[in-house]
Amino acid sequence: MMAAMQLRHDLHYASSPDEVLAMMLEPAFWDRVAGSTGALSSTTTVEGTAAGTSVVTREVQPMAGVPAFARKIAGETTEVVKRLTWQGFECSVVIESPGKPTSLSGCATLAADGEGTRLTYDLDARASVPLLGNRLEKLVVQLTTDGLDTEHAVGVAWLRGER
Repeated sequence: MMAAMQLRHDLHYASSPDEVLAMMLEPAFWDRVAGSTGALSSTTTVEGTAAGTSVVTREVQPMAGVPAFARKIAGETTEVVKRLTWQGFECSVVIESPGKPTSLSGCATLAADGEGTRLTYDLDARASVPLLGNRLEKLVVQLTTDGLDTEHAVGVAWLRGER
């Protein structure tokens, strides 16, 4: 089995770690992020458990503009399920598309950074498709990076009070 493709991405906010964490635990924030990425539908639930606070977002994303080889695997739309489990300023991350051969997993951390906060995602992308796995992992990393950049733009506006 090949090693997973790694994705490390930093997002910077001009707010405290507590304010950024509060935003990350808000369902309306995630629904706004999904809408900004072009999701056809989105629902987010937040639940406190012994393991921490779990944020689960389910969205349906269109596959328009995705290369043909990936659309053959994913279809015209795909469901994406993102699970974030926060314990303090650390988070386990799992992003899956049920029934599809791709996934991302890893962690996210919030840390004070000057007068703001740095949110760092450290994820591994996996695709279990013979011959196409590496190409598919690269595409998943690019699409995820684009999504994280959209998350950041929505977050900056959210923290300025644009809700």
